[in-house]
Amino acid sequence: QVQLVESGGGSVQPGGSLKLSCGVFASTFSGKRITWFRQAPGKVREGVAGIYTGPGATYYVEAVRDRFTISQDKTANTVFLQMNSLKPEDSAMYYCAAAKQFDDWFSESNYGYWGQGTQVTVSS
Repeated sequence: QVQLVESGGGSVQPGGSLKLSCGVFASTFSGKRITWFRQAPGKVREGVAGIYTGPGATYYVEAVRDRFTISQDKTANTVFLQMNSLKPEDSAMYYCAAAKQFDDWFSESNYGYWGQGTQVTVSS
């Protein structure tokens, strides 16, 4: 069983930065595939960045590759998403999720554990 708790969302102007946190509550932190997804109103939920906890391998979709950074703090059992150069199209509810099965980093069907989400709004 895995519980996930997100925090750090908010409102920011275009070009600004935010850092999201995902607390991972489980028997072990390492060896999990944790991915940040986002969903904007009227759009499908999409994965943006994933990390294999422990070894720390990271994966990104092209739309965020040079702007977002996913990282981990193994001592705090936390996964972060640093978001820089934010654009209005980054506005969405952001969720962290842990995989129950795996064949693709950004396939939503692989993820059986979800946090409650944190809202990110980018607007001038």
